[in-house]
Amino acid sequence: MIRIEIVANHSVEDNIMEALKHEGVGKFYTKYPSVFGVGSRGPRMGDAIWPEENFALVIWCEEEEARGIERAVQAVKKSFPDEGIKCFRPPEVVIPPPQAVLQATPPPPPVFEPLPPPVYYGPEEENS
Repeated sequence: MIRIEIVANHSVEDNIMEALKHEGVGKFYTKYPSVFGVGSRGPRMGDAIWPEENFALVIWCEEEEARGIERAVQAVKKSFPDEGIKCFRPPEVVIPPPQAVLQATPPPPPVFEPLPPPVYYGPEEENS
């Protein structure tokens, strides 16, 4: 499985969803409706100074679908070159098969030594 992350300005959200549908990909996703941050196109903070906001989609898919998602995002980027549209595809992580995982032995339980009795260091008359 491959994790694809798309972060883009709200102004192109409908265009990206339409492009994904046109490619027949990205049917199952997680959407973060408001994402704030600073990218190459400037701050998107959703406040009075930087009013724009981004959204983010996270899609887990296979290789063929990932290529379709990348094509869809590229098509939207081509139509809107001045909007902040990013598609992230982290490097693939290879997980060894279960039989190759080493079985670690648990560490021995800790040994607790009893504490010495408390000693009172007060005035002499109180110790008598």
